Order: sequence, then C-alpha cells, then structure tokens
Amino acid sequence: MNLGKSPYTFDRVVRIVLAAGLLWGGIRLLGLLSDVLIPFAVALLLAYLINPLVVRVQRKISHRGTAVVVSLILILLFSGLLAAWLTPMVTKEISHMGSLLSGLVNNSDIAERASKELPPDLWKAVREYASQKEIQDLFNTANLWKIAVETVRKVLPGIWGLITGTASFLLGLAGLVVILLYLIFLLIDFPRVREGWKSMIPPGYREQVVAFVHDFDAAMNRYFRAQAAVAALVGVLFATGFTLIGLPLGILLGLFIGLLNMIPYLQLIGLIPAFLLAVIHALETGGSLPVTLALTGLVFVGVQLIQDTILVPRLMGKVTGLSPAMILLSLSIWGKLLGIFGLIIALPMTCLLLAYYQRFLLGPAEVPAGESEGS
Repeated sequence: MNLGKSPYTFDRVVRIVLAAGLLWGGIRLLGLLSDVLIPFAVALLLAYLINPLVVRVQRKISHRGTAVVVSLILILLFSGLLAAWLTPMVTKEISHMGSLLSGLVNNSDIAERASKELPPDLWKAVREYASQKEIQDLFNTANLWKIAVETVRKVLPGIWGLITGTASFLLGLAGLVVILLYLIFLLIDFPRVREGWKSMIPPGYREQVVAFVHDFDAAMNRYFRAQAAVAALVGVLFATGFTLIGLPLGILLGLFIGLLNMIPYLQLIGLIPAFLLAVIHALETGGSLPVTLALTGLVFVGVQLIQDTILVPRLMGKVTGLSPAMILLSLSIWGKLLGIFGLIIALPMTCLLLAYYQRFLLGPAEVPAGESEGS
C-alpha cells in the first residue's frame, strides 16, 4: 500500500480512525500493565542480545537448554572478573579524588595554584562545591559499595526509599528471579518462536509481513547489538586515554562516556566533566593547564576518529538507522507515555513504527525506467 496513491474514501478514513483508536487503546493498556510487563521487556531485550552467544555455544553443545545455561554462566563469570578487576582501580580513583577535594578546601598548595590559575568567580564556585559535606563524605568513603549506596540515596531518594523497606527488597529480589526465569525460557524457545511465527500468518500476507519483520530486525540489530558493541569499545578507549594522561576518575568517566555513546554523538556531553577534571589534574601536578586541556581534547578527537573510521564501518557497515535527534525524541515520548517501561521499549517500538511506515505506507521505492532497462 502506497500512502500517496491510495484515495481517501470513507471506508479508508474509518479504518484510519479505528487504527488510531486501537493504537491509543493499546498504549493505555500498556501503561496499565507496565509494572507487570517491565520484567518481560527487560528479559526480551537481554535474550535478543544474548542469543548470538547462545547460538555459538550451541554449535559446540547440541542441546539448546545446556547451551543457554553455559552462556549465562560465561556471562556471569565475565561480569564477575570484570568487576573484580575494575573495583580496586575505581576505588583508588575515588579515594584520590577525595584527597584532591580536601586539598582544594584546606588551603594547600593545590588551592594556592587554583587561586592563581582560575578566574576568581570560577575558583569561588569550585571551592564552595568542594567544601560541601555531602561531597566530602562521598569521595572519602573507602568502600565502593557504600559509595554506590550513597550515590543512589542522594541522586534517587524516591527509589532509595522504596528499596530500604524489607517487603520492597523482597519484592525486588522476586522481580530479579522473574526476569531470570523469563530470560531462560525466552532463550530456550528463541529459535522455535523465530521460525514458527511465520506459519501463523495467512499465506496472502505472509511475504509482506516477513519482509516487514526483517526490516524491523535490521533496525534493532543496529541499536541493540552493533551500537552496544561500539559504545562498549568507545568506553574502553576513553577510559584508556584518560588513564594514560592521568585524569582523575578517568576509568569511571571513560565508561560513562561510552554509555552515553548508545545515542550517537551524545558523548560530546562528556567534554564538560573531562575538562573540569583536566583542570583539577593540572592544579594537582603543577603542570601546564593548556597542555592538559589539549591532551584531553586530543583523547576525544582520537577516539572519535577511531570510532568513525574503524569501529562504525566494521561493526555497522552501511546500515542506516535512527538519527540522534530521533532517538532522543523517541525516549522522551515513550518515557512520558509509559514511564520506565516506555524507556525500555522506546527504541524497539520506534523502529517497529518506522519499519511499518516505510514498508506499508510509503511502499517500495520506484526504479526509474531508464535504470530498469539498463540493468
């Protein structure tokens, strides 16, 4: 069906109104059921991401259920080893940052250099911020778990109030178990569902629907596999670069910027904290402030070049997907409509709607007669 060629008859207008009503009703129903659907949506996204690993393991182990269990164990082992490797370094960085903030407050050599290098208004604002008791307590905590708890308590007080109660904690634990069960069952049945759903489509519509689902899968593949891989590698590159130039909190900042990269080019927001930490590093070491800022900027430029010339072409190829503006808009709209559940399904639903629009409303692209004859 092509939107431009179909006349707007009474029957078609009625169908459009009914479709809009069904869409509105579906969104309202999703909003009512969001608390129940969140575990399933999380498990479904995780299953979509983990399935390629399960397929590889299944080539070695023929039984699908065993391959799922082995894959989950491998992921848990990798996550545990990564946490064991990163935790001491992150704790050391946070402790180091605490000593720097104490130096800024206690009129040490760092404070003296800061008063000379920074504009008076900026120096006053930095010193007032660093002298806050909450900031001092946060960075002077030696235990990383306590730091995480304090961060959640300060940044998300409402959520902290929910998880502190015993009943809420038990419900949260039960929710994690439900997600794990969903994940296991979805991974076990993934091939059967992926192939079996086609037989449920009437033969007259099967070819169009299969092509539509293929378009949707291609769009999803970009943002929940390829983009995730790019974001992870970008985070590692930033963390490595910041560590090499000695930036405080370099590992944490690098991984955070990698997470921002799930939305293309949003990592540029990381320039602000990176340059602030570069200023603190220059004051601590007594080095040249322009040189430190230039090195920090060089890390951004270098990682961006690697991303655009190597990572994106290799991992994404010529696949085109949502623009950064469209991603932010979809997250905002779906988050407003459905809350946390909306944020989880925002990109899949946007990809689904765009695939439907391109496949069934716009119709296939017309090939000029000259090109058709020449081929």
